[in-house]
Amino acid sequence: MRLTVQSIDASPTDITLHTLSHQLEISFDDGQTFKLPCEYLRVYTPSAEALGHSPSQEVLQVGKEDVTIVDIKPVGHYGISPTFSDGHNSGIYSWALLYKLGAEYTVLWENYLQKLNKAGHSRTSKQ
Repeated sequence: MRLTVQSIDASPTDITLHTLSHQLEISFDDGQTFKLPCEYLRVYTPSAEALGHSPSQEVLQVGKEDVTIVDIKPVGHYGISPTFSDGHNSGIYSWALLYKLGAEYTVLWENYLQKLNKAGHSRTSKQ
């Protein structure tokens, strides 16, 4: 889902993939630490495949409850590119995007659930 991201005055200090809980933990040098579920990261992929070239071309990501991250590659000094267990690997998550996803988790997750419901879909496992 399309997000507007502002630049941040923080840099990551640690990134840990927790394979049992299916969460990516990222700590920043301003003291913030976020644990982001793999499903959440997958449904908020910044890839053109999901976002299209305009808001009308966005594809709602459904059925991602059991998706995990199987690999993470650094992208320059500005982000990461995770490979998800469903094969998706074209999204580049900037530090600013990851920070926003962490800081606004509650609101963004609820927004996703509402869009899912409005489109007639539901999740099959709990978050």
